Amino acid sequence: MAPMNIFRHGADEEKAETARLSSFIGAIAIGDLVKSTLGPKGMRLENVKILIANTGMDTDKIKIFGSRVRVDSTAKVAEIEMAEKEKMKEKVDRILKHGINCFINRQLIYNYPEQLFAQAGVMAIEHADFAGVERLALVTGGEISSTFDHPEMVKLGHCKLIEEVMIGEDTLIHFSGVAMGEACTVVLRGATQQILDEAERSLHDALCVLAQTVKEPRTVYGGGCSEMLMAKVVTDLANRTPGKEAVAMESFAKALRMLPTIIADNAGYDSADLVAQLRAAHQENKTNSGLNMSEGSVGNMAELGVTESFQVKRQVLLSASEAAEMILRVDNIIKAAPRKRVPDHHPC
Repeated sequence: MAPMNIFRHGADEEKAETARLSSFIGAIAIGDLVKSTLGPKGMRLENVKILIANTGMDTDKIKIFGSRVRVDSTAKVAEIEMAEKEKMKEKVDRILKHGINCFINRQLIYNYPEQLFAQAGVMAIEHADFAGVERLALVTGGEISSTFDHPEMVKLGHCKLIEEVMIGEDTLIHFSGVAMGEACTVVLRGATQQILDEAERSLHDALCVLAQTVKEPRTVYGGGCSEMLMAKVVTDLANRTPGKEAVAMESFAKALRMLPTIIADNAGYDSADLVAQLRAAHQENKTNSGLNMSEGSVGNMAELGVTESFQVKRQVLLSASEAAEMILRVDNIIKAAPRKRVPDHHPC
């Protein structure tokens, strides 16, 4: 993804650009309106020191127009405004003493402090959403600050590059080379909203499986291999079990064999032929055999590297069994004889 510089090189005047921060690629995702105040170098900073804050940078407006002040001349109003500007300038100076070149604030940044940041060559980003600021602080290795009297106690964030990029019609601010390197934003693009929703669900499912695999590192072979192994054991046990229980066990084994059937059907292959071949392979004690959907044949899952999370597979099996048992219980209740009505001999 090539960066796009929207300002000419060598610019030395204050610049502010309103951008929809829908994604921090390489760091976090924020969907909000922000105004970025750019320093002399334009919208590209390298070796960035970031101060992430949640503080009011608009007190020069709030205290004048939100308070009740009585004066006897317009000169007094000008004096109050000048005093507020001096107070804001002192606050900006305290922020600049941290040795930063990027200031990200959760709250608004009004025009005067914005000008001061631009004159100092510091990029200022305002009104970022709170959850995004927390994630940005986490991945850049910084902390969210509210006071700036002790720079030595403030932990700054770091990243290698901040630049503005264009994806489609959206202007994004790209944070790359973050200190922690443990977060990223995936940008999904599609023709319709339905395609995007489906892609987002698929990605979410994959991340959930990955999270469960990290918690429970054990894996099993995929491609229908595990289901066929379980079905074989259940069928062998059913053949040795007398009574009606054997019928239920055979049905359970048949249900387990439906998963490789569904896999083959979804891939567009002849499921009956492939499942029969897979069943024969397991009868020959080829316990690593599963469906190779790249070639439409039975392959060795260990050699192909097709694995699934043990925790996810276990939960699928338990959920399906509980759902089937619940349906059977409901059917029994429905088929039960209705309660006999007793005539009421004491009408109102």
